Amino acid sequence: MKRIEFLKAPMDIATMQETVSFIENRIEKKEFLQHVVVNVAKIVNMQKDPVLAESVKACDLINIDGMGVVFGARFLGHDVPERVAGVDLFHELLAMSAKRNFPVFLLGATQEVVSETVSKVKAHNPDLTIAGYNDGYFWEDEEAVVTKIRESGAKLLFVAITSPKKENFINKWQDKLGVDFVMGVGGTFDVVAGKVKRAPLWMQKAGLEWLYRVIQEPGRMWKRYLVTNTKFIILLLSEKFKKGS
Repeated sequence: MKRIEFLKAPMDIATMQETVSFIENRIEKKEFLQHVVVNVAKIVNMQKDPVLAESVKACDLINIDGMGVVFGARFLGHDVPERVAGVDLFHELLAMSAKRNFPVFLLGATQEVVSETVSKVKAHNPDLTIAGYNDGYFWEDEEAVVTKIRESGAKLLFVAITSPKKENFINKWQDKLGVDFVMGVGGTFDVVAGKVKRAPLWMQKAGLEWLYRVIQEPGRMWKRYLVTNTKFIILLLSEKFKKGS
């Protein structure tokens, strides 16, 4: 798998199929794998947050999630075949886990959302073993949750907590989690539980998922995306100018 550096962020060039096969192989060998996806917001935040940057760089597999990053990397001359969206990878890994009898643990979101997510993924994958689950509001006693995960017997852990909390939590506790694979999945549980609608496929392919989020939650999202997207474009043009000079 080829690794590149894009705007000071390392990332791996891989298709969805290559990614799932790589993860499955590592789990089979019991070789711990820390996974992360990067999108426009995360790359922008990494520029000014050294703890987040180190947490991302510590990962064994770094997939490109956002189409903005795909377009940006291609703009700077990198050959990126496709995005590997976190929510799609989540579903692919659950299907693989059901087939291979790999137990999974779901961590994050509210109690209502994570419970509904468990129900939905079990309905979709009847053979899947859910080793355990927990909401994302456990910061007063992180160690107790880490112990719960370790004692569950899970091989895969999915962490649905916002950045940079999830990356830093994973990086901090990776040696004590007792799993073979851990992945941050952001707002995926909200999508699976039906709390948040995902953008139509044409908007996903056009890199307009951010616009769909703004339309859904204009009061909360417009400023965030305006700022991060503008900063990303400035970073991209600056890097292009440096390469051309």
